Amino acid sequence: MADQESAQAHTLDLVLDSCLESVDSAEEATLREAKYLAFDDDEMHNIGIAVRECMVNAVVHGNRYNARKKVHVKITRAADRITVVIADEGDGFDPDAVPDPLASENLLRFSGRGVMLMRAFMDEFQVSPREPKGTEVRMVKYKPKQ
Repeated sequence: MADQESAQAHTLDLVLDSCLESVDSAEEATLREAKYLAFDDDEMHNIGIAVRECMVNAVVHGNRYNARKKVHVKITRAADRITVVIADEGDGFDPDAVPDPLASENLLRFSGRGVMLMRAFMDEFQVSPREPKGTEVRMVKYKPKQ
């Protein structure tokens, strides 16, 4: 049954509040969908971290915990991949402006590694402006070859 379900595309759209509880909701929903694609434990862990990092950025840095702003999450499971799109309603974000987390002056900082982790743990990572306002992050993880 799981093989039949994973072969069919499935999309889940969520609109979440700008609070840290939404981070858990987005991660749980993503991992439920990813489970159908037979990712191993390490891959599931990496997908979860990437989604958590992205959601924290959307809530904290994008929407700045603003209760009037939402985080939009779209999870699409296809036969060969899971795609997660997370968008905030903030002022925008330039990933190239993030200081290098591996530079000696940044090694002891408590934050600043999220984009690096998302890039490392997902097969595709793209940041773009969202209309009319905000940032959209698109991440893709491909199903392992059997």
